[in-house]
Amino acid sequence: MARRLFCATRALCLPVPDPPPIPASSTAAAAAAASLLPLLPCKRRKKLLKKLNSPRVAPIEPEAARHVPALDAVLDRDAAFRFLTRARSFLASLPPPHRIPLSEAGKLYRELGFPRGRSVSRAAARHPLLFHLPVVDSVPHLALTPFMCSLLDEERRLHEELLPSRVRAVRKLLMLTAHRRVPLAKLHHCRGPLGLPDDFRDRVRDFPDDFRVVVDPGDGRHVLELVRWDPSLAVSALERDFVVDERRVRRTFRFAVPHRRSMPLDAEDADRLDAVTTFPLVSPYTNGALLKPWTPEAEKYRVGVVHEFLSLTLEKRALIHHIFEFKEELGLTRHMHDSLRKQNRAFYLAGTEMNWALFLRDAYDDNGVLKEKDPIVLFNEKLQRYACMTKMEDA
Repeated sequence: MARRLFCATRALCLPVPDPPPIPASSTAAAAAAASLLPLLPCKRRKKLLKKLNSPRVAPIEPEAARHVPALDAVLDRDAAFRFLTRARSFLASLPPPHRIPLSEAGKLYRELGFPRGRSVSRAAARHPLLFHLPVVDSVPHLALTPFMCSLLDEERRLHEELLPSRVRAVRKLLMLTAHRRVPLAKLHHCRGPLGLPDDFRDRVRDFPDDFRVVVDPGDGRHVLELVRWDPSLAVSALERDFVVDERRVRRTFRFAVPHRRSMPLDAEDADRLDAVTTFPLVSPYTNGALLKPWTPEAEKYRVGVVHEFLSLTLEKRALIHHIFEFKEELGLTRHMHDSLRKQNRAFYLAGTEMNWALFLRDAYDDNGVLKEKDPIVLFNEKLQRYACMTKMEDA
């Protein structure tokens, strides 16, 4: 008994270290949680260790030295405004006055982008300039404010002005695919990264010289097909950059040739050997089905296809499920993670193993700011600034 009291007294006298502050980045937060492991009892330590090893929180990039906090913060910003992004798209798709009963909205946590089991009214209260909770016939509703409706009208005008460039991007995407066709449902699912308006599926018939919509006899899906091939569009972003700065593009990608250590190569000889496979990449607008699988040419082709797909997006980045939405059409394989991770000069992998994103490094500066911003990107940034305000005087 005396020994137990002595041990308890000694434990109370020991200084308890302060827990480290939780950083904003999810990757840094997981690292901070891991630093608490030695301070926890055995059972809690095992529980936390199991949670940290879960694909939901385990970082896709295991090496801390390769992390880019500025790009990780971009994903944290997306998570902070997930409710704003999904709720405004869902409510805008409803007929005027763009509202839904609060009891029904509480069940649509996926569509509205708030955590399951949380209050949708609390999520809407964080953005009082954009969402409000009117009571209609004694029933509370979730609705867009008149100010938010005016902003959505501005966004529609922007989409109308940018429609020719969006049609051009979709034509290039169809030219990347093996059979020059993509299901309309997949295109609608990826409309956000590509900057397409919500009603793009209904407007493709306005461009009969570029597209046609057919019904797949196998599964009955509506498929968008390319009407004509345009050689002027079959030029990738890498090929354009290669003309301007050949040396930089050659340094961006590296497909090293494996050789034995016993093979004496100095730096110059090694560079010459690697130059055989480093560049040029196989053009993504060629027919990849003609390449032999698991060859350097096939790997170059797939890497080039992913690079060109990201160059067609608004922010030169995309979540992995958006990229693999076109897995069959673009000829991607389940080994793409290894191929992309080897090209760390061109791509950056951020996020967790369950949901990670791919960035084009050259499109961002050292502070994680996109170098060239599309008008829709500028509009989204303005919308996020309004989302952080509590009254119109702040605007």
